[in-house]
Amino acid sequence: MLNLKILGDDALVARLSSMPDAVRKKLLRTITALSLQLERKIKADKLSGQVLNVKTGKLRASIFSSVEQTDTSTIGKAQSSGDVKYAGVHEFGGVINIPEITAKGKALAFMQGGKMAFYKKVRAHTVKMPERSFMRSSLSDMREQIIAEMTEAVREGVR
Repeated sequence: MLNLKILGDDALVARLSSMPDAVRKKLLRTITALSLQLERKIKADKLSGQVLNVKTGKLRASIFSSVEQTDTSTIGKAQSSGDVKYAGVHEFGGVINIPEITAKGKALAFMQGGKMAFYKKVRAHTVKMPERSFMRSSLSDMREQIIAEMTEAVREGVR
């Protein structure tokens, strides 16, 4: 165990005592800005037709950013609110089990091969959804920027 006590120079003692708070404040500002940038990137660069085509806008509207700070950490997040059930299958890919569907009216209508198709019944089947990452790929795109800006925030907070 190492115990360190600084005697004398009050200015040095004050600077060392305030350093963690200055670093925390600078990191909080930087992480807040980066979280907002990540949210904008997901919405503008991934969910506006680049990775997924917009149909209703619900997935894009479900994306938000937040920042949490405790005594020991500052965490920035960009996430989906969870009320869009298909967000996960688009992000990670997966298999969807479709049950048998029977028309309640005259017929079921689908676009098939560019033409309208009509059926009385559709058999149960599975649909394999490919991965179409919009969140993880946005974070990966910003990785270098995030590291550089957080490193700079710590440097500025220490000064």
